[in-house]
Amino acid sequence: MAGSGSGTAVCDWPTLDELKQVLDITSDDWEVTAERVLESAIFETKLRVGDWDEFLDEPDCALAQYALRLAELISLRPEAATETITDPTLERLMRGHRRKFGVA
Repeated sequence: MAGSGSGTAVCDWPTLDELKQVLDITSDDWEVTAERVLESAIFETKLRVGDWDEFLDEPDCALAQYALRLAELISLRPEAATETITDPTLERLMRGHRRKFGVA
């Protein structure tokens, strides 16, 4: 991410084609739904980082992969959209990226 000092490579957010490949979607029948899921996953990724600045911040490869994995989970387990997802891969990808923590 720009400005984070993490030293990791900047990557683009995942594309609709990437998500369709992960989900093995070969027709355009689900394109609108898949796009909505991907945009939601990217938005949620930014929320989980906290204090995301659209003008300064860019995803590194771990955050881009986090958004793709989250989109996959939301697609395969729709109930995941309303619950906290506990996934070891997501936890590893988010490690070191959180800027804002909830207060108990």
